[in-house]
Amino acid sequence: MKSGTVAVIGKANAGKSTLVNVMVGEKVAIVSPKPQTTRDRILGILNEPGVQIVFADTPGIYKSKNVLTDVMMRTTETSAKDVDLILFVHDGHKGVADSDIALMKRYLSFGVPMLIAYTKTDIMPEERIPEDVKALFEEGISCDVVPVSARKGKNIRKLKELIAEKLPEGEPLFPDDVVSDKSARFMIGEIVREKILLKYDKEIPHGVAVLVNTFQKRESQEIYDIDVDIICEKPNHKAILIGKQGSALKETLAFARKEMEKFLGAKVFLTAFVKVKDDWRDKVSLMRQFGYGEEEL
Repeated sequence: MKSGTVAVIGKANAGKSTLVNVMVGEKVAIVSPKPQTTRDRILGILNEPGVQIVFADTPGIYKSKNVLTDVMMRTTETSAKDVDLILFVHDGHKGVADSDIALMKRYLSFGVPMLIAYTKTDIMPEERIPEDVKALFEEGISCDVVPVSARKGKNIRKLKELIAEKLPEGEPLFPDDVVSDKSARFMIGEIVREKILLKYDKEIPHGVAVLVNTFQKRESQEIYDIDVDIICEKPNHKAILIGKQGSALKETLAFARKEMEKFLGAKVFLTAFVKVKDDWRDKVSLMRQFGYGEEEL
């Protein structure tokens, strides 16, 4: 059978996590329209007859602003060097800039086989696609380019087949009932962070970490007790997260609880507290405490 690892690389907000979720067929990574949504390397495992593809969804390439972003960028770089294939995800709807070509050439230089998933084709003129592909070819980007729409499911099957063709023969790396290397506890924290990313604007959601204190299923009952701390960087951020008489936080937690119940297949009793840790994204000890980049720090 075909079996191998694929690093999913690209600029922030190119649609990497959405594409991985669609190809795996399960939600293994949170998504939002904001950069820096993915902070960790998350494995999504696709099992189909005769093939296992292990996708490593990586943080989007983004200009570093703090220690946390530095760690995220090192995670992306490291992930691309020890895989069987690089899947470079490019936001086609934004066109092709010189910086895109430079990034593609950089990852091609690693000597790892590479494919380009040209995403978001459902929100751009179709006639622009061949023009962009031609421009890439003329710039020396000599790998296959597959136009896809994860939202519409366009060319997803073709992309999976092309990835499988380029993987080596081998035994599965994971059991066939596993879809991610991350625990349910990890996903619970990520679900809360996703809802914060979707609800709040500007810098506030980027300065949030979620610490899961309690994740426990009640004996003889299909109910989970979950308690989380929402960590932010400034007292005024805390006030905004909570909202007037707690209204903003209640709304966020209601959305999060609904998603958790869908994910766990059980009722959830959710409690949360908002705490301030000044500039935690630049403090290594706090980053470790919140589970970020332990192997990189």
